[in-house]
This record gives sequence, C-alpha cells and structure tokens, in this order.
Amino acid sequence: MNPPMPLHNPTSCRSKGAVVGYCILLWMVKCQLPSRDACLYFPMSRFLWVCICGVALALFNREVAGQAAVSGESSSVERGLDLAQKGRCKEALPILQKATPRLSDKQLKYRTTMATARCAMSLERTESAVQALLQLNREFPHDPEVLYITTHFYSELASRASQELAATAPNAYQTEELEGEAFESQGKWDEATAEYKRILDQNPGLPGIHYRLGRIFSAKTPPAAEDAKKEFEEELKIDPTNASAEFMLGEIARQAGQWDDAIRHFSRASKLDEGFQEAYLALGMSLNSAGKFSDAIAPLQSYVKMQPADPAGHYQLATAYARTGRKEDASREMALQQKTAAQSPRESQAQH
Repeated sequence: MNPPMPLHNPTSCRSKGAVVGYCILLWMVKCQLPSRDACLYFPMSRFLWVCICGVALALFNREVAGQAAVSGESSSVERGLDLAQKGRCKEALPILQKATPRLSDKQLKYRTTMATARCAMSLERTESAVQALLQLNREFPHDPEVLYITTHFYSELASRASQELAATAPNAYQTEELEGEAFESQGKWDEATAEYKRILDQNPGLPGIHYRLGRIFSAKTPPAAEDAKKEFEEELKIDPTNASAEFMLGEIARQAGQWDDAIRHFSRASKLDEGFQEAYLALGMSLNSAGKFSDAIAPLQSYVKMQPADPAGHYQLATAYARTGRKEDASREMALQQKTAAQSPRESQAQH
C-alpha cells in the first residue's frame, strides 16, 4: 500500500487551490470506496494530482477575481458619492445609477440612493428622482430623512410643474384653478372666489368648480350655509356622482337639525363612494339623532370596521345598540370607545 499523500506538496501546487483540489478528490473517493482507509491512502498518479490542482487553482483564481471586481465596484461607488458631495452631479449620477442596483450592503445602498435622488433633482431629471424616492420609501420605510426629502422633493416637483403650467398655458382654466387653490389654501376667500367664478364664466359646465365655491362659503366665519348649499346643488347638476358634494349637503342639513335631509344626502354619498368613511359615520349619527337606532347600526358597523381606532364610531354604535336592547354589544362597544379614546391623541368626534 502506498503511503498517504501529504495535504501540502511543496514540489507540486503551492497554492491554496491544491489543498482544495485534494479535499475534493478525497470526498469523491470516500463516496465510492467502502473503506475509510481507502480514502486516506488512495494511490494517485502525479498526472491526476496536477489536473486536480489545475482545476482547483482556476476556481480559486476566479474567486479572487470576483473579490477584486467587488472591491472595484465599491471604489466606483465611493467615487460617485465623493463626486456628488462635491456638487459634480453630472459626473456622479451615471456612476451611482449603475452601481446602486448591485449593492448588497444596506447602508451603502441607502447612501447611494439618497445621493442619486439629490443629484437627479439638482439636474432636473424628474424620472430618475422619482424612481430613487420610490426605492428609498420601499426599502427604508418610516426613515425620518427619507420622509423629509420625499416631502421636500415632491413639493419642489409640484412647484416646477405649476411654473411650467403657468408659462406654457397661462390662459388655460387649469392655471386659473391652480391659482384659486393657492388663494384658498391661504384663506384668501375673496380672491379664490373671483378665480373660480372667472373659470365658470368661461367654462360653465366644468366639474368641481361649484364644489370648490361651496366649500369656501362653508369655511367662512360664520358659514354662508345657503350660498354653500346652492353651489353644492349646482355641482350635482353638472356631476351627479360627486359624493363629496352630497356629503357637504348632508353636513349643512345635519348642522341645521334637518335629519331627514341629512340622512338622504349621507346615504347617497356612501353609495356613490363605498370607501367614503366619514359618510358612514355621519349617516349613523344622523340616524341616531333622528331616533332611528336600528337603522343606524349597519352604517356604524361599517364605519368601525374601516376605522377601528376612532372612539367616535364605537360611541355612536354603542348608543345604537343600547337603544335597541343589545346590552352586551353596547357594553363591548363602550369598552372599545374608552380604550381607543385613551390611545388616541385626538378627541373623539361627535360623541354627543
């Protein structure tokens, strides 16, 4: 029996690949020969040993080359980040965009994507900026810096779009509507009203404008309820599917204690838009106020399923249950009302 071959033969392969090759050979033989000794003392020709060493060395060299490529890629990323930090975004952006998808280090990917977003915004590459923002929000949700730059960049994008609209279509109704919305957001009711009326003079059948006027009249102190009601009704003549206009008519009626009108409008709003959560709550409240407690249960049940953390819904549903003799259900909802009220920083709405 030939003596065992050493794991490291200084006269053959001196590389790490030789050791790997010999281990591979022993494993192959161990799977085929019945004796453990046969594996340890397997006679192997010099030619076969050289072949195994060559294959293993090639694999080892390929691994080294892969590590070198990773190292080069990391250097490229750092170069891109350095260029971005120096304000050389035109050079940095292609490097960052190419390297970022292949990065496995999460922190490095965070830095490169953030730099990509900032550079894209500075170069007015809107599509690249939005893609980077979407990626940041997808891979790093709830991160304060991500949320901050998302708010800032989307605001900047909106500003750019509004400036482009004003520059390219100064006489379009969309430009005037945008100006009206700006006045409205600042509480400049008279200026906003003038803009919206100007739009209606040119486009009397345009959807949404009467609704905006109605909202302005409702927001005034004191509210101009009749003027608002007129505008919402005009809006529904143009767009009978406007659930928000129906809801606002319901609110006007509810505040006036006109329960039947309120119920009718809130019911229609909830049917026009099945996801209109506030409509279900307002409908249930109006039905409770009208003494129609059994009818109030269904919309209030829908509301608490949609908004389980709102104590107002549980309070109103508890009231409806209690007035229809469902004491256990009423107790459960009242307990939920107290629990959610304690957890919620907001005061519950319309509990009384």
